[in-house]
Amino acid sequence: MKLEAANKKLNSIIKKVEKDGVQAKKLVEDLKELRAFALEEQDPLVTKVLRLSYEFLTENNTFSVQAQYEEDEEENEYPLEIEDNENLLYLLNLLLRSDHKINREEIKDYRSALKLELY
Repeated sequence: MKLEAANKKLNSIIKKVEKDGVQAKKLVEDLKELRAFALEEQDPLVTKVLRLSYEFLTENNTFSVQAQYEEDEEENEYPLEIEDNENLLYLLNLLLRSDHKINREEIKDYRSALKLELY
């Protein structure tokens, strides 16, 4: 994210999730506040993934989204088994540098996976 206030909010969310996991108090509200910054930055990808993330957390009380895969030598993809807390932390850390090309691709993977899970 570009705005200093957005990164400050994002860092506070990361610390909260590191301490209390996806059950952290006010996590959904914090993500909604962060989404407001993404709207201000006019970043539709980040705005969408944040909305889908807090909707998923609200519905499932977990962040068991399968968005990370590993490739073997034959380029077959296999889902990585990741704990919910680590999964959410990974996404949040991608958002810290959401303008980076590779991070954007992975954020898109999360967006697609969240859409599949929710709809």
